[in-house]
Amino acid sequence: MTETFEVGALDIGILVGYLVLSRLIPLLLTRGEKDSSEYFLGGRNFVWPLIGFSLFATNMSGASFVGLAGAGYNSGISVYSYEWMAAVILVLFVFFILPFYLRSEVFTMPEFLERRYDRRSRTTFAGFLVFMSMFVDAAAALYAGGLVARTLFPGPPLWVHVAALALLAGVYTIFGGLGAVVISDSIQAVVLILGGALIFFLTWREIPSWEAMEAAAPAGALSIIQPIDDPALPWPGLFTGVLIIGIYFWTTNQLIVQRTLGAKSLDHGRWGSLFAGFLKLSILWIMIFPGTMAIVLYPDLPNPDLVFPTLAFDLLPIGIRGLILAALVAAITSSVDSILNSSSTLVTMDFVREFRPGTSDAALVQIGRITTGVVMVVSVAWAPQIENFPSLWQYLQSVLSYTVPPVVAVFLVGIFWRRANGVAAFVTLLGGILIGVVFFILNEIQGVFDLQFLYASGISFAISIGVLIGLSLLTPAPDYERVDDLVWTPKLWREETRDLEGTPWWQNYRIQSIGLLALTAVIVGWYW
Repeated sequence: MTETFEVGALDIGILVGYLVLSRLIPLLLTRGEKDSSEYFLGGRNFVWPLIGFSLFATNMSGASFVGLAGAGYNSGISVYSYEWMAAVILVLFVFFILPFYLRSEVFTMPEFLERRYDRRSRTTFAGFLVFMSMFVDAAAALYAGGLVARTLFPGPPLWVHVAALALLAGVYTIFGGLGAVVISDSIQAVVLILGGALIFFLTWREIPSWEAMEAAAPAGALSIIQPIDDPALPWPGLFTGVLIIGIYFWTTNQLIVQRTLGAKSLDHGRWGSLFAGFLKLSILWIMIFPGTMAIVLYPDLPNPDLVFPTLAFDLLPIGIRGLILAALVAAITSSVDSILNSSSTLVTMDFVREFRPGTSDAALVQIGRITTGVVMVVSVAWAPQIENFPSLWQYLQSVLSYTVPPVVAVFLVGIFWRRANGVAAFVTLLGGILIGVVFFILNEIQGVFDLQFLYASGISFAISIGVLIGLSLLTPAPDYERVDDLVWTPKLWREETRDLEGTPWWQNYRIQSIGLLALTAVIVGWYW
């Protein structure tokens, strides 16, 4: 087994070549003056392959690339539930939610909340997303990437690695906007998939047999569904936690949804989302199984997160390692660039344009660029501090379990029930998030209660729905003429059914969705 990770000149040459090309190509393709629509939403002209690849690359951060292999080594394939559930949620998204986003022609998710409820909900949610972007999403992605970079290049301190990664992601985000980000993400998604597939096949070739992996893995490690007393992912938690967190991430989070807001049409938004769901299903093989197979090769690794770099440097020849390094950088920077762009969109559109409506379009673009730089600097400054709070950042997944259920409740109830009003939405959103933070501290940090965080998510979601419905019934109804276009009804389904008559099956999103769900069911059933 490789004890040290030495990078050769050829590897570095391939990595540098990739970095140069993956930055120049997006900037060249998106050069020229941009108005706010072009800068923040790519001119609403994205086609489905770009949307699908960008959604996939944005989701798969450097922490995912390394962490999923480590999870496969440490606890088996149950972590795949977060991946296959995404495919199911994206089907829900294209059926019932995306049409209203595109119909309203909003720039941000908080802006949609104002259309459906009022400005208070918009401001509350925008502030929540910006805070999460700087101090959780971007900082965590940069920190994880910095740790990987420091493992490979141990000389410079952590902050240097973090700053370098932020600069790599920020330079084309600042100048190219979302168009450059989406093109870069598409390039990086392909590299990421190829790199992961190569590791899988080489690891598969190295182990004696599948039976050898089954014998070496802990009991139940090759099952996606875990028993009810599993401490990490009990099967009821799939519905009380994984589903709710996934709905937040894939249908309400600006970081993800912004790609679909820039779709050329509703069809392209739907096809791209379903394509991303299909790509998510591949994670079992290109990221998780290599870690599980590595149990046969390295039964005594001191740290599961060393699995991926160990496999890469043990199994790959010099030169090809550069491709894997490029895949790692792709995973890291594709998340960071998306976080930077979504943050600048939120600040510019939900605060600057709202409170200074006279700001010119050119000034909005310039403010967006400045905001990107500010968010980048703040995230770089905070990321190294995460080393001082290891216990807190172990609970990042549980933070979402406590804080996002009110968000999901406000969006879903608002889309399916027109009686939901602004007062109830604001109280549910602000109160639910603040109470969630308090209970996160009490339960996950102080240990006052003994409650698995995925169960806590379900309880919070149920309470949020109860508060939202109860307060809505106790306060005046909203203006139905204003909100009816943003609420789903069976009539819309019937009208769309007529519109889809004669559509070829390969262009019918309903048939595509059935195919994606069927494939998901086969995979989950096979590894049950």
